[in-house]
Amino acid sequence: MAPALRYPVRAVPLAFLGAIAVATAVLMLPASRAGEGHAPFLTALFTATSAVCVTGLNVTDTPEYWSTFGHVVITVATQIGGYGIMTLSMLLALLVSQRLRLRNRLLLQAESSGLSLGNVRLLLIRGALIILVCETLIALVLTGRLWGAYDYPPGRALWYGVFHAVQAFNNCGFAIFDNSLTGFVGDWWICLPITLGVIGGSIGFPVIFELQRQWRQPSRWSVQTRLTVGGSITLLVVGFVAMLAIEWTNVRTFGPLNVPTKVLAAFVQGAMPRSGGFNSVDYSLMHDETIAITIGLMFVGGGSASTAGGIKVTTFFLLAFVIWAEIRGEPDVVIGRRRIPTATQRQAITIALIGVAIAVMGTLLLLTFTRGLRFHWALFEVVSAFATAGLSSGVTGDLPAAGQVTLIVLMYVGRLGTILAASAIALNTRHRLYRYPEERPIVG
Repeated sequence: MAPALRYPVRAVPLAFLGAIAVATAVLMLPASRAGEGHAPFLTALFTATSAVCVTGLNVTDTPEYWSTFGHVVITVATQIGGYGIMTLSMLLALLVSQRLRLRNRLLLQAESSGLSLGNVRLLLIRGALIILVCETLIALVLTGRLWGAYDYPPGRALWYGVFHAVQAFNNCGFAIFDNSLTGFVGDWWICLPITLGVIGGSIGFPVIFELQRQWRQPSRWSVQTRLTVGGSITLLVVGFVAMLAIEWTNVRTFGPLNVPTKVLAAFVQGAMPRSGGFNSVDYSLMHDETIAITIGLMFVGGGSASTAGGIKVTTFFLLAFVIWAEIRGEPDVVIGRRRIPTATQRQAITIALIGVAIAVMGTLLLLTFTRGLRFHWALFEVVSAFATAGLSSGVTGDLPAAGQVTLIVLMYVGRLGTILAASAIALNTRHRLYRYPEERPIVG
């Protein structure tokens, strides 16, 4: 057996490091920069990591920093990173199922809509087709709107449509519009397709495959699909209502807008923390309450085996069910008439606590390296990098080199860390032939 197949948890991060290295080298070519000379190494590395890890954070002042060739490199890197993370995380989950005992393997395969390693080629083709169809639809709508309503030349409108369609579905968030989507805050034909693309990309292949087959039969959905769909809708509603209620009278954001534009802006801003990276309103002008809610939404992120980051919707809502069962004194955690194994509960707790620890350590490092940076903006940037959300208060480009390196590490760890940690924990399960005596310490 090839080493990559024997040690997949080692092969995946090496593959992403290779993609980041290649993208960095190409972005350092003079042809990638719009101005004279070549991009500095740190700038190219940050941008390449942000693209491959589908984050969208940017240290350059304007989109015009990169040439058309540079934007093509960013697009290709984003597509490779997005498709790679969706397929690799799904294949890792299937590989984990092959290591389980027969009974658990059959249960997991049933919960995964019959997916198995035996039809890997079919999975990859289906995934590529889904990405191609979704991105094509988004690109066509954006192209038509930019051409018809904003008098963009046809070629430029098509390029802008394709670029932002790729960024949207892959939950990356690079934009070649000035100030992201702020110039289109009230344009439904620009903001809505991009936002729907972000939501679609944050669902994940396993759930999409199952919805294709059983979208009319919610009672037959797996626990994975129930948590992802229900959790995603809940978070979208929470984000939308919170944005609308808190920012409604803010004279620097929603205040001057008419009612339909406020509704659209709230929907966009409520959905983008799922890992989208675009913004139609400047985050640096929002109330502190909105920033706090946005940080929470970014930390949770999107669905498993998707282009979104964070600890994942399934992890967060599984923990909510664990807490609810504990409060009610239930002996088991049950979701949709399915009992959740204790090992899965422990895995969710581990992933969540690791995420909290990384966010805390990253914030402390950023505050140490960047004097004068306010705590909530440091936390915002760190969680955005770790959750690969790509949202920024505008301070990313002003960070010192050590601060930018911190965000680079966080983007890489955040993109691969939760997936690899979950796979490593599952693959490293041990079965003892004995158990120690039980003793209960005081909790709380």
